[in-house]
Amino acid sequence: MSQFILSPPIAFIIFLLVAYLLYKGGSTLGPRTKVEGKKLATYFCGEDIPGKKVQPAYHFFRFAFFFLVLDIAVLVIATVPSGRAAFWGIVYLVTVLIAVVILLVDREVTR
Repeated sequence: MSQFILSPPIAFIIFLLVAYLLYKGGSTLGPRTKVEGKKLATYFCGEDIPGKKVQPAYHFFRFAFFFLVLDIAVLVIATVPSGRAAFWGIVYLVTVLIAVVILLVDREVTR
C-alpha cells in the first residue's frame, strides 16, 4: 500500500489537495475586502497610475530557450553511463551544438 501512495501520480494528487486546503484555509483567515472608492486602485509613491495594456518584448524567450537547451544537455551528459553508451552522449552533444548554432544564426538574421 505504501508503494501505491508513494507513486509519483498519487503523491502529486495528495500534495495538490494539501496545497488547495492550505489555500482555502488561508483565505478564510484573511480579511474580507470590499470595493470602496479607490481602495483597490494601483498606487505608486502618491501618484495614480492609469491602467494600460503592455505588449512585452519577447527577447527574453530566446535566452530562456537557450538556457533550457544547454541546461538539459548538461543534465543528460552528466547522467550518461560510461562505455558504449558514451557514443550516444557524443551524438547528443553534436545535436545540441547544431541546435545552439541554429538559435544563434536565427538571432542574427532577425535583427
